[in-house]
Parts: sequence; C-alpha cells; structure tokens
Amino acid sequence: MAIKPGETLAGPDVGGIAAERLRSIVERVERLEEERKALASDIKDIFAEAKSAGFDVKVLRQILSLRKKEPAEVEEQETLLDLYKRALGM
Repeated sequence: MAIKPGETLAGPDVGGIAAERLRSIVERVERLEEERKALASDIKDIFAEAKSAGFDVKVLRQILSLRKKEPAEVEEQETLLDLYKRALGM
C-alpha cells in the first residue's frame, strides 16, 4: 500500500494534521464525556437514595474522600484537626 503525498496511515492531512486521527480522538473524548455524564447522574441518584434512607450526604462524601487517602495521611489530618480545635477551645 503506497502512501500518497499529503496522507498518513491515519488518512489525508489537512494543513499538516492527520484528519482521521484527529476525528477519532475527538469522537473518543466525546463518548467518554457522555459516559461521565451518565455516571455523574447515577452517582447523584445513589446520593438521593442515601438521603431518603436517612443518611447524611455531606458525611458520606467525607467518608468517600477519606477512603481515597492513605491511612497515615488520614491520621495526620485528624491529629491536626484535633490540635486546631483544642487551640480554639472547641
């Protein structure tokens, strides 16, 4: 298969840009953004379910944030929070 001038394996160039490759990238990002919207909607529904079951959504979000961190980091933050609260007489 011979490549013609102005073409790449991804398709014809337009102004030095492989148009088909660019189109593929843009379409993949668009699909992922749609999936992200759907996932965000699903997460919102789960939080609504949790709220209707009597759970505090703000606290659930904090728990999710803590679970993403290393235990040592969580312990350090809790120690600092306790220290700051004591310094403020709380």
